[in-house]
Amino acid sequence: MRLTQYFLPVLKETPAEAQIASHRLMLRAGMIRQASAGIYSWLPLGYRVLRRIETIVHEEQQRAGHIPMLMPTIQSADLWRESGRYDDYGEEMLRLRDRHDRELLYGPTNEELITEIFRTGVASYKELPLTLYHIQWKFRDEIRPRFGVMRGREFLMKDGYNFDLTKEDALHAYNRHMVSYIRTYERMGLKAIPMRADSGPIGGDNTHEFLVLAPTGESGVYYDRAVTDLTLGERAIDYGDRAAVAAICTDWTTPYARTDETHDPALFAALPEARRVEGRGIEVGQIFYFGTKYSEPLKALVSTEEGERVPVHMGSHGIGVSRLVGAIIEASHDDRGIVWPEGVAPFRVGLVNLRQGDGATDAACAALYGELRAAGLDPLYDDRDERAGAKFATMDLIGLPWRITVGPRGLAAGKVELTARRSGETEEMSPAEAVARCTEIYRGH
Repeated sequence: MRLTQYFLPVLKETPAEAQIASHRLMLRAGMIRQASAGIYSWLPLGYRVLRRIETIVHEEQQRAGHIPMLMPTIQSADLWRESGRYDDYGEEMLRLRDRHDRELLYGPTNEELITEIFRTGVASYKELPLTLYHIQWKFRDEIRPRFGVMRGREFLMKDGYNFDLTKEDALHAYNRHMVSYIRTYERMGLKAIPMRADSGPIGGDNTHEFLVLAPTGESGVYYDRAVTDLTLGERAIDYGDRAAVAAICTDWTTPYARTDETHDPALFAALPEARRVEGRGIEVGQIFYFGTKYSEPLKALVSTEEGERVPVHMGSHGIGVSRLVGAIIEASHDDRGIVWPEGVAPFRVGLVNLRQGDGATDAACAALYGELRAAGLDPLYDDRDERAGAKFATMDLIGLPWRITVGPRGLAAGKVELTARRSGETEEMSPAEAVARCTEIYRGH
């Protein structure tokens, strides 16, 4: 993409309403614009990041054997009355009526609707286990929406639901989700720690939140420093191997890690002092096992091998897709702007022409632009007739991980500059070497 042909409405000044780094930088970088309180339009740059994150979530869910679908945003109030949650959910639920005076709601979550789909489509234990998920917009009418996409009223969320014959089967689904989430966040360049949490209005016996460490996090967190050393990396995972999946979950949940809601000061104090860490965290996902909480009142039953009709065991599992955009920025920025991890960057490489209009420089940039595109590196080419400082400031603000700078002086020696956004380190090399280096960097992404 050439910047002269792109829509990137960057701001020099920070709007007064932006209180945290992600909100300030998303507005300044031209990623979002507020449509109304807590509701945002996603502009092209922000939309590209949103889609990068969504793609990673889809890939890891399907790698774990989960099946994608799509449910509507508007649901019937009757289903929620059947489960007993319609009146209990509170004022965060947006309730409405259609022209026929039927009561509807804008879904804050989908346990009732997915259970209705299951009970009308599955009758036998032979069709289990089953995990369905979708990525869809949700609405929760926050009393004080703030912090941009971190606490908006409308948000994009992945929510998945497992249906199993027994508790043991459902707990394997729980473990499978935990491992798939750990890998999902790692691919986004995040250290997200699973922490024992409170189930809230979803309900259930087992639940873990995944929290990204950041000073602006809404939750107090207490954890054993050892948990931050854990990584899946490129480890091959057989999601059908119950023992192997459970072992990974044990590795991640044995070290102490809890939110302020479930914090146990005595257990925390028993850790060696050097390993006790207190901080703040941003919730980016949560997994629940809630047994038959919904299947019993909604009559989601299957026939067993003996012919008995029994309620299925269920769990639900969410990832805040749009919230992740803000969380990544909170965890990865500096005083110049965003610093995107390679896995979620809106463009892989920024290409800067220092002498727009110079025949040799223009030709070299055009050749590099074509080679980067041919290598699948998806560059953003700043071909504007602007001074160098303005171009560098834009690239730093939008945070592309790598920048190739082309100018007459370097070209005279057959060189361009490759700069790492995170470290600021710059290396001179030939254009071909720059393309090869970027190709190698992104090979794992």
